[in-house]
Amino acid sequence: MDWSVIWSNRTLFTDGLWATALLSVAAIATGTLTGLVVAAVRTSRVPLLAQVARAYLEVFRGTPLLIQMLFLYFGAAYLNLAGITVFGAALLALTLYQGAYIAEIFRAGIEAVPRGQWEASRVLGLSRTQTFTTVILPQTRAIVLPPLVGQYLSLVKDTSIAVVIGYVELVRQGQAVIDRAGDPATTYLAVAALYFVICYPLSLVVRRMERKAVTA
Repeated sequence: MDWSVIWSNRTLFTDGLWATALLSVAAIATGTLTGLVVAAVRTSRVPLLAQVARAYLEVFRGTPLLIQMLFLYFGAAYLNLAGITVFGAALLALTLYQGAYIAEIFRAGIEAVPRGQWEASRVLGLSRTQTFTTVILPQTRAIVLPPLVGQYLSLVKDTSIAVVIGYVELVRQGQAVIDRAGDPATTYLAVAALYFVICYPLSLVVRRMERKAVTA
């Protein structure tokens, strides 16, 4: 292995790391919001909306992210999204895909809150929306945080799939380094190390949360 390959191509690796981090943070934000909304709809008392949310979950959890990303980008013209960028397509695909899994995490957390909390809030005169936002969600947060951060780990690694539509993230920049230097072993080792730099702190957070949950 030629370790000088990493240093001489540090700009490409840094750009790839930044692109991956940017996509990850954006997808975490939009995926979490999507998941929370879908979970709220699924646990609502509106059967039609609950069925629509269920259909969304079945579609996006039952099909590969790779296919969804390819469809959203290359099939954008059929959806009247001709102006969609590579970043936009990657973000939309990750949001819809990860949002479906995050929705189930939130739903499980919401349903874990005792029903008595809803009844007590109703007795106090709170509306269902007020109960959800001020009583249920604060209690749900402690329940869902460990699996939620674990899902974020999966999301960060899934950003590598965006290479198939041309998004210039870590893997794509790694391929550029290989084209330039011809050392795939060193290059992919560097790419893996950079993913580790992003993911390891999140894994430590998950472990800490799980230990707290056990000792609580």
